[in-house]
Amino acid sequence: MDDSDLYWSAVRATRLRIADLLEQLTPAEWEQESLCRGWRVRDVAGHIALVPTLTTWDMVAVAPRARFSPDRINTVLARRNGSRDPADLVAAIRSHAGTRRTAKVLDTRDALFDVIVHSQDIALPLARQLPVPVEHSREGLRRVWEMGWPFHAERRLAGFTLRATDTDWAVGNGPEITGPALALLLLSTGRTVCLDTLQGDGADRLKSSHAHR
Repeated sequence: MDDSDLYWSAVRATRLRIADLLEQLTPAEWEQESLCRGWRVRDVAGHIALVPTLTTWDMVAVAPRARFSPDRINTVLARRNGSRDPADLVAAIRSHAGTRRTAKVLDTRDALFDVIVHSQDIALPLARQLPVPVEHSREGLRRVWEMGWPFHAERRLAGFTLRATDTDWAVGNGPEITGPALALLLLSTGRTVCLDTLQGDGADRLKSSHAHR
């Protein structure tokens, strides 16, 4: 997905699908824990709504409170923005769905996988469906695998072969972990919720390791 217009069209479509899902949620669902550790559904929505208008100054302003940790800065901002009225968050996501920018210290090449993964952070704990086109998941995998920090997917999953069963994508060397590209994307970003949908000797090893933690 090298074409910029195609990339941002995918980002826009995903943001709008998230807005559609959020509109269906009950007040209790907005307060539920998401797959993103320490974030409620409303905090994830707050993050998604904020990213297109976020400035470097916004991040600098909360850095001391967040002890200058990028992860904590992200969390402070997500929780702050997530405290807004749900209808306002949905409206903000819709309003900026097509925006192609973010803070200068961030990388817009992360926009697609970020919004895909966060869509599942919301949907899966609520037993809701939010389908993702396989070509979008494949593009997200390509980016996550090449970027290193913060997920270090290549290092963390060294010694395994990851192979998508629904598209032409494979990396690594070793016992296979096979499954849908979306499940592999979630695994690559540190989510283990989709382990049961993955197959192969490598997947069996991960499941056994996870079970004994």
